[in-house]
Amino acid sequence: MPTAIAVTSPDLVLPPTDHHTPAAAVLPAPGEQPLAAALADVRTLLDQHGHLIALYPSSTPADHVRRLHTVRALLESDRMALLPLDLPPLGVAVLARQLRQLSLCDFGPGVLATAARLLAHYVHAGAVLNSVARLDRVPVTLKAHAKSWMPGSQFAVLATPAPHLTRLGSPDDRPLPGPDFATRMVVARGPLTTDWVTGTLAPAWRVQGVDEVPPPAGSRAWWGTPKLVEFAAYLPDLPVLHQLVSSVRRETCPWCRSELLGDRCGFCSAPLVPPQPGTGAPSGPAAALPPGAAMRHAS
Repeated sequence: MPTAIAVTSPDLVLPPTDHHTPAAAVLPAPGEQPLAAALADVRTLLDQHGHLIALYPSSTPADHVRRLHTVRALLESDRMALLPLDLPPLGVAVLARQLRQLSLCDFGPGVLATAARLLAHYVHAGAVLNSVARLDRVPVTLKAHAKSWMPGSQFAVLATPAPHLTRLGSPDDRPLPGPDFATRMVVARGPLTTDWVTGTLAPAWRVQGVDEVPPPAGSRAWWGTPKLVEFAAYLPDLPVLHQLVSSVRRETCPWCRSELLGDRCGFCSAPLVPPQPGTGAPSGPAAALPPGAAMRHAS
């Protein structure tokens, strides 16, 4: 059985891209599931799949994160990886689906878990917002804060891979910097009237197609407003994802002996031992390679 991929909310489970992509498990919040049931569910997943990788936004409520760590500790399992991500909720959903696709490939669970950080660099995630007054996850200027109070204002915000903000329709309106590789886009419409994402941004980024999904429940808190249209452009093709992950040198965790990409194990969180002077190049090319360089290597 492939490594199980889990998320913390059903709305982070995007529809599969084909009939081969496995489903994702959902690890509910404490108020939605008793601890005994959560332990039983995770134990079953580990028995069936061997390893479990749980992805969740870094904005996930603290009590939900404590539940995940409690389950892992009570099961005394080193086969459960907990991976907080700085991506917006829709970006986490996209990345979870990519790992679901890759779970069918010839990658061990350690490589799969640490591939999440590598692939996150290729997710262009953002939103159109009616206000940035409460946005605290992307740098916002005082001028933009002031413009938020003007009726009808809308802002295009890119959160990852590099923050960028522009006020739509203003004289200083600048295009959001997009990917320099082929992508597909997923859009989640909240209660904000705008076609800018599908009518302007998607053509400018030359995306291969647009899919619409319901907005994740966590988007409102992440973006600081309920009036938004969230989007994420991503690498859609499994062969490209496979080649990208395969192109990065693998290391061995000094603590649990799992294979990994980068400089930290996804399961036990142990860092790689820094190389001694004169013993070769630094470890962890997944963390060191800029996205463009890795894509060129993989292409």
